[in-house]
Amino acid sequence: MTVHLEVAEGVGTIRLDRPPMNALDVATQDRLKELAEEATRRDDVRAVVLYGGEKVFAAGADIKEMQDMDHAAMVARSRALQDSFSAVARIPKPVVAAVTGYALGGGCELALCADYRIAGENAKLGQPEILLGVIPGAGGTQRLARLVGPSKAKDLIFTGRMVKADEALTLGLVDRVVPAGEVYTAAHEWAARLAKGPAIALRAAKESIDAGLETDLETGLAIERNWFAGLFATEDRERGMRSFVEEGPGKAKFV
Repeated sequence: MTVHLEVAEGVGTIRLDRPPMNALDVATQDRLKELAEEATRRDDVRAVVLYGGEKVFAAGADIKEMQDMDHAAMVARSRALQDSFSAVARIPKPVVAAVTGYALGGGCELALCADYRIAGENAKLGQPEILLGVIPGAGGTQRLARLVGPSKAKDLIFTGRMVKADEALTLGLVDRVVPAGEVYTAAHEWAARLAKGPAIALRAAKESIDAGLETDLETGLAIERNWFAGLFATEDRERGMRSFVEEGPGKAKFV
C-alpha cells in the first residue's frame, strides 16, 4: 500500500509511502480517501497527522501517469481527485500536516487540507502546475487563496515558484517551522495534546470555522450558535465546567 494509517494513543498518522518522492498517482489518491474516511469513523482516532516521511512530504501528482490522460479521461477523474483531498479536509478532528522536504503541487494541496501545518527548515512548498501548462486541480486555487489571500495565492500559482520554509511562514502557508529532524515529533505532540481534548467540542469548533468561512457572517453566527447550544447536552461540557469550578482551569479530563 502507498498510504498507511497507524494509530497510537489517540493519534492517527496517515503516512504517505511511495518512494522516492511520494508521487500522488491515482491509486495513492484513492487510498488516501479510504484512510481519511477510516480516520473519520474510528473512535480511537481523535487527532490526525499527515506525514510523508523524513525526506519528502509529497512532490506532487504522478506526471507520467497524467501525461497519458486526455480531456475526457481527466473530466472523468478530476472529481475523484478532488474528493480524495476533500475527504482529508472533512475529517471532523484536528489534523496537522508534518511537512519535510518537497510539498509541491498535489503535495502542497494535501498540506492545505490540514488545520495546522508544521514545516521543517528544509521544506519547499509550491504550486508549480502552471509550468506544465495546467492549474492546480486538487483544491489549490481555492484552499490556498482562502489561507493566504488571493494576491499571494495568485503570485504562487501564476509563477509556479517554490518557497522555502521561512517565506512560507511569512506568507501564512505554514504555521510553524522547526528543525527538519523534529517535524514529526512536533506534529505528533500537537495532535496528542488535542487528542486528550473534548472530541465533540473540537468537532464543533472545526465545523463552525470551516462552514462559517464559506458563508456570510449572520449564517456563520447561526452555525456557531447551534453548535454552542448543542454542546450543553454533552458529558464533556459537564465535566469541563465542573472541573473548572472545583479545581480551576485546564484540569478537566474528557471522555
